[in-house]
Amino acid sequence: MDPLLAGSLAIAVMLLLIALGLPIAISMALVSFAGMYLAVGLDFALGAFRNLPYSMSTQFAFVAIPMFMLMGAFAFVGGVTTELYTFAYRLLSRFRGSLYYATIVAAAGFAAVSGSSVVSASVFTRISLPEMIRFKFNRGIGAGCIAASGTFAAMIPPSITMVVYGIITGESIGALLIAGVLPGLLTVLVYVVGLQIMLRFRPDWAPPTTDRFSWAQKLDSFKKVWAVSLLAAIVIGGIYSGIMPPSAAGTLGAAGALVICILRRKMSRGDFWKSLRETGESSAALFLIMIGGLLLSRMLLAVGFVDEVTKLVQAANLSPTEFILFVILIYVVLGMFIDALSMLIMTIPFIYPAVKALAMDPIWFGILVVKLVEIAVITPPVGLNLYAVLSASGGSVKTHELLKGIVPFIVFEFITLVILWQFPAISTYLPKLMLG
Repeated sequence: MDPLLAGSLAIAVMLLLIALGLPIAISMALVSFAGMYLAVGLDFALGAFRNLPYSMSTQFAFVAIPMFMLMGAFAFVGGVTTELYTFAYRLLSRFRGSLYYATIVAAAGFAAVSGSSVVSASVFTRISLPEMIRFKFNRGIGAGCIAASGTFAAMIPPSITMVVYGIITGESIGALLIAGVLPGLLTVLVYVVGLQIMLRFRPDWAPPTTDRFSWAQKLDSFKKVWAVSLLAAIVIGGIYSGIMPPSAAGTLGAAGALVICILRRKMSRGDFWKSLRETGESSAALFLIMIGGLLLSRMLLAVGFVDEVTKLVQAANLSPTEFILFVILIYVVLGMFIDALSMLIMTIPFIYPAVKALAMDPIWFGILVVKLVEIAVITPPVGLNLYAVLSASGGSVKTHELLKGIVPFIVFEFITLVILWQFPAISTYLPKLMLG
């Protein structure tokens, strides 16, 4: 069978299995085994299933994933999220739309100690949404703001998405993490400016808040955010300076978050074991998906699909612009039906070789992909952040309100994507300084 036809058929069968409700990791594994068996033989398929999962899961770089998750869990128990939100709200309370801005700033701060966008969206739904309802802010826009702000955790280090991209492609994980700093801050700026413009036309979406705080109160809340500043300095500073790799930075960050919880007397035995259990469950699920993705990529290589795709891109003489537009189309369509990380793991194995063939900067391209992943988690009908907000809201926000409210933020995300696309230096400046 023609390699392109064989690979396309395998991907179609995998998507069909996922649509029928089979777990994504199992769907990828079944299709991979069948493809390798039919294309190369039983011995090759059994050898791949025996060796690849072990070789992948024993890579030291994977330590960063559960450690980043654990740091975020401990930071939440230690009250970091509440302190960030309190500081941001007191600082911005005089501005129309202050609760939106406070959520954006606090979510960006929490992203520096947590690599999970779903966790961030869930946490700030419980913290921010009741205040928005109390001051009669637009519920849909408020919920959309929370869901979208949660995506900062995918871009601002420590980012699990960056780690996954780095492991799949073999690119420097440290450089990828540092590359997300300026794009993350740019996203925050686009959100704030976009909301300011939007509220000029719809001021009823953000009535003025009546809370006012003295400079003493603002200073007091600022002093309490030392914990998140310390953790962010440990992780980002350690990686950027080259003192420690991402795995060590994540481990030290998790240990630091635990110490903060103990010093504040906020860590009960139940909280400790719950944080460990949730981290283990999330890590195990992610590892299974990554193992399935690795097997899928090996199958696509074995049948010749990846080589043929690379040759096809070269023969088509696609410009980098045309290729990126093609990638955007793929991610937007798949993001409507498949969760973000699974989509990343499924597509990068055959997209990345084409990136190299076109001599594109893989770090810059990684930032564009992460931005597309951010868009995917807030895009109906499968956007996980949307479900996280709906679940955490306890019914105070209706589905149709959230779907309307998320639209402006999807627009903001695409604006940011275009800026990052047209100005690669935003993504590559810090990594070049770090590596140079």
